[in-house]
Amino acid sequence: MNLFKVSASALEAHRVRMNTIASNMANAQSTKTQEGGPYVKKSVLFQTMPVNMNAEEGLEGVRVSGIVEEEKPPIIVYDPAHPDADGEGYVKMPNINVLEEMVNMMMALRAYEANVRAFNISKGMYQKALEIGRV
Repeated sequence: MNLFKVSASALEAHRVRMNTIASNMANAQSTKTQEGGPYVKKSVLFQTMPVNMNAEEGLEGVRVSGIVEEEKPPIIVYDPAHPDADGEGYVKMPNINVLEEMVNMMMALRAYEANVRAFNISKGMYQKALEIGRV
């Protein structure tokens, strides 16, 4: 059953990662947040965790250890017609590369799909083991 726990932990971690990336993409043009400045890109940090304290050594899952804001400065764009422009006509834009976020989303999706496959393979192995036990 620990195999299910490993896959389930990875599915949850990658779901959080995909949601964070989606938030970055949705706010790539957000110049004003509740804090007052432009949106700041967020990244997910993963950490290994033991699946079961009694499990065989080396069997670990993954968990989200935190969501951190990037420390890149915002991009300064000259756009005097923008409602958030300062007195000189400059606007602070989020430092988010949408193409990079799309690639990150594709990688997270592939990792999620791989863990779904691993979960289904484990399920199939347990079902076959139960069938052997019935014979």
